[in-house]
Amino acid sequence: MKKLFLHLFLLTCTTGVIAQDAASYQLPPQEMADLLLAKPTPGVNIGSKAAWMLLTDRNPYPSVEEIAMPEYRIAGLRLNPENYSPSRQTYINGFTLIQVKTNKAVALNGLPSPLFAGNVQWNPAGTKIAFTNTTATSVDLYSIDIASAQVTKINKQPLNVVLGDGISWLDDQTLLYQVAVQPASAAPKKPLMPKGPTTQQNLGKTAPSATYQDLIKSPYDELLFEFFATSQLVKNSNGVETPIGKPDIYLNVTVSPDKNFLLQRKLKKPFSYLVSAYGFPSTVEIINLNGKSLKVLAQLPSAEGRPSGNDNLQNIARSFDWRDDVAATVIWAQPLDSGLIKKDVEFHDAVYSLAAPFTGKPNTLLKTKTRFRNILWGDENIALVQEGLRSKQSTKLSRFNPANGKMETLYEGNQTDAYNNPGYPVMAKNKYGRYVVKTVDNGKKLLMNNTTGSSAKGDLPFLAKFDLKTKKNDIIWRSAEGTYEFVADVLDADKLVLLTRKETQQDVPNYFIKNLMLRIADQQLTSFENPYPAMVGVIKEKISYKRADGIDLTGDLYLPKGYDKAKDGALPLLIWAYPREFNSAADAAQIRGSKHRFTTISWASPIYWVTQGYAVLDNAEMPIVAANGKKPNDTFVDQLKMNAEAAINNLAGQGIADKNRIAVGGHSYGAFMTANLLAHTNLFKAGLARSGAYNRTLTPFGFQNEDRTYWDAPQLYFEMSPFSYANKIKTPLLLIHGDSDDNPGTFPMNSERLFNAVKGFGGTTRFVFLPYEAHSYKGKENILHMLWEMNAWLDTYVKKAK
Repeated sequence: MKKLFLHLFLLTCTTGVIAQDAASYQLPPQEMADLLLAKPTPGVNIGSKAAWMLLTDRNPYPSVEEIAMPEYRIAGLRLNPENYSPSRQTYINGFTLIQVKTNKAVALNGLPSPLFAGNVQWNPAGTKIAFTNTTATSVDLYSIDIASAQVTKINKQPLNVVLGDGISWLDDQTLLYQVAVQPASAAPKKPLMPKGPTTQQNLGKTAPSATYQDLIKSPYDELLFEFFATSQLVKNSNGVETPIGKPDIYLNVTVSPDKNFLLQRKLKKPFSYLVSAYGFPSTVEIINLNGKSLKVLAQLPSAEGRPSGNDNLQNIARSFDWRDDVAATVIWAQPLDSGLIKKDVEFHDAVYSLAAPFTGKPNTLLKTKTRFRNILWGDENIALVQEGLRSKQSTKLSRFNPANGKMETLYEGNQTDAYNNPGYPVMAKNKYGRYVVKTVDNGKKLLMNNTTGSSAKGDLPFLAKFDLKTKKNDIIWRSAEGTYEFVADVLDADKLVLLTRKETQQDVPNYFIKNLMLRIADQQLTSFENPYPAMVGVIKEKISYKRADGIDLTGDLYLPKGYDKAKDGALPLLIWAYPREFNSAADAAQIRGSKHRFTTISWASPIYWVTQGYAVLDNAEMPIVAANGKKPNDTFVDQLKMNAEAAINNLAGQGIADKNRIAVGGHSYGAFMTANLLAHTNLFKAGLARSGAYNRTLTPFGFQNEDRTYWDAPQLYFEMSPFSYANKIKTPLLLIHGDSDDNPGTFPMNSERLFNAVKGFGGTTRFVFLPYEAHSYKGKENILHMLWEMNAWLDTYVKKAK
């Protein structure tokens, strides 16, 4: 008994009481709280021709009371039952309109107060801005008139944004959106006595089930989903709402380039109990603006029939969309291998098209040798086709000529090969107001924007010209070394006028207009200030080291301000990481990130502890690499050990880290990593695992990039599950989980069961269940308490460890 009281006393001598049940929310040290609650720098939204700029402000975090408001969790959705909108949203809380030429702010008249805005959209001419504003009982649509700076509410009926915002400009004066059909108060009431038990069955049909959360579970859930998802499509011109068609469950609605037709996908019964709303049976059809059905393109079944395995899919049409380069032509893809990627066929997918008036037979546009992903349209002579295989981490970009059907490869390689990524094609608006591929130099070249620009010197974003004949990328501008600057937008592709976002370790990101042709001084558009004064003087380095098998690794090392190795000696170290799979060892060894980026701190960051005297190794590379004909996960645990040992040996060898005071932590798959390292090594004094999955049999049809099922590889599932080795977890482990986790696979029971297992074998562990939190945490009080818990755990078992 005396030993028990002594143990409890030691726990209370850190930053506060660590009782089994905290009586109230606790606060972390002030420096950590200040970093968390610092007001974020505004978002930047530039209108067409860069004449006007809209700055958007957001508050850091809502209170737990706000996220605790009632919600329905049905069909993979989380809904506010009072206002036909998703619950747990992050809103814009302030607008500032600035004239770019004069850099002067213009006061807006008529903004709703309080402001909970979202879905900001400029009209094609850049003369108006539409946005939604959410109240306790409705979602409303507003328009900002740039010339008068007047804000006007334009909807007559409350919007229904349950299945997405779905707002689009038909022209400079007309908006298309969906409205609620009935008041939310008319929702079906749950009967005390059900009609009978909830029943599901399967009659010999293969239907592998993914681990989705918040699914329909009863006939009453079906009634609720149908009620809240049903909406009326309307167009609003100068304040007049005109209904289009009849109320239905619209999953998505898109407008043809010529604005004469709508491509819509409507959900229908029976609603699935195994997949979310996005996988329900549906009808894809084309209608006119009067609501008349012109062509039913497909009757799609439930996604329950999708075969397991990466790159496998249902043998049905998919990827319905409009061609952006012509008036009204719809396209879609369909597998030629029955949806099974291992089937030996020359082409795995075909893409079809059908032009207005949609009465003829579909044309075969092209075929792809791997899985079709997307088409970026250009003009009558060029489009860019993207295809690849997730299982092989491959990607391919081809030039397609719509006029003659010819296709040639421009680039192919590994998705994980950051050094040779040519960038993303720059797009510009065409005569229909659609963004299409922009060619330069008389159609001979593409502009390619690479906003990371990974290199052996770290990330150095660039803008390049890709020669369509030689298939070579010529970099015409690159971020200067010592800074991190990327092209946020190309304002004029022919004159090479760019909008860039520039930052350094010391300088907060700000926006500039850069002219590559005139080479005049950059015009600074914003002057945001550092929201983190406590971070001034903190040392940030991009470090490199090797693991035992020779693979190069990197990480972002943060050291406390004023740290002097000779004087201060070795520090307690926190390693924070997230494992990633690679088929190529060379790709795994590439340097990612830049030490020259300004450090921004989210709720999930480990950087808080640099203010508490810790060295922090963030983004510590934890590659899991395929070798010797095996898949990456075949040696998952062994590779985790090598990764961790390499980081520790490097920093301890330099005298920076105290080898006897090291902790490891991570979120989600990083938590899974943490529990595995504690189960299989004695490298650490403590572990921090947030919202992880620890028993892989709970995700039996695959997880992350593992596409083998539990029945294909039961031993793999056992060995990769730290729950299987809970009896070996003796290093102190702090488990944190949101009690409302919505992420596939990371059910809260993972943390509950691992805690009980470790506890059952006498391990040192603590389980913190955060109320109302999903996979990503939002509640201010919860996050502050989370930081307190983590800090107390680290202080007790790492900083003050013997």
